[in-house]
Amino acid sequence: MKALVTGGGGFLGGAIVRQLLERGADVRSFSRGEHPWLKKLGVEQVRGDLCDLGALRRAAAGREIVFHAAAMPGIWGPYAEYHRVNVTGTGRVLEVCRESGVGKLVFTGSPSVTFDGSDQDGVDESAPYPARWLAHYPHTKALAEQLVLAANGAALATVSLRPHLVWGPRDNHLVPRLIARAKAGKLRLIRAPGKRVDSVYIENAAEAHLLAAEKLAPGATCAGRAYFITNGEPLPMGELINGILRAAGLPPVTKTLSPRTAYLAGCVMEGWYGLLSRRSEPLMTRFLARQLGTSHWFKLDRARVDLGYEPRVSIARGLEELARYLRESGRA
Repeated sequence: MKALVTGGGGFLGGAIVRQLLERGADVRSFSRGEHPWLKKLGVEQVRGDLCDLGALRRAAAGREIVFHAAAMPGIWGPYAEYHRVNVTGTGRVLEVCRESGVGKLVFTGSPSVTFDGSDQDGVDESAPYPARWLAHYPHTKALAEQLVLAANGAALATVSLRPHLVWGPRDNHLVPRLIARAKAGKLRLIRAPGKRVDSVYIENAAEAHLLAAEKLAPGATCAGRAYFITNGEPLPMGELINGILRAAGLPPVTKTLSPRTAYLAGCVMEGWYGLLSRRSEPLMTRFLARQLGTSHWFKLDRARVDLGYEPRVSIARGLEELARYLRESGRA
């Protein structure tokens, strides 16, 4: 397989690269920066912006499949920048795939594209996009996903995967943020009794992408469809957060906020940060308050049947692997 991974130097993109290499694939990475660890693995790197057609053409030349994992993450920032990277950038990737004769594209979406601020208990892929959005990230990821699925056809087969709350070794987003806030005494749990949340261990999320690549072809069952990807083990958010902190050798978080207090704090902080035009992310936003205070877990039936997906690494084992990684890397 001759594969291109956009965002190959990132957390999920990097895991996809490693698993592709383990299977003997010819892998090329596209990202804005140079990553020495990719060079050490013998991965060809093309640097550029997602909106740079010239750089994308160089990256896609001679490739059979694209794993489009690059995106602008987070829950704070200008809408124009989220749209440029997540929507316009995805459109450029699709354009170059068609120009270059790439036959397959596996897109990394997000379950947040169906989140309207209310509980999602065991929902499946029939869940619609919401009528309103609490953050620019899910909004622009939904727009990008629609572009990807609409592009599916005889020349280019596409599929969208929606991994939820990805975590594990080498995480450069969720895990270090939790550790930093816990050490600073700024971490709080939201009181949400009975609410459960799905997550997915990094290796399971990456493997789902490779399974989708194997199944994907023009006219295949998975072509033009979206799939939720999780560990299939929904937990109270506090249990997952404290499990990650325990892996880092830190005490559990015990201080809590009510969902209403968290939402009001998000409103105030968003207003204050907006007034000051601050680029850094507030400690709380309306979207984050709703995410932490509601259930959102998803059925895996479609992914199991169509992709053959089965999470092989349990949360318990994943936490053991995370603890080992944090110790060995000096982060715990």
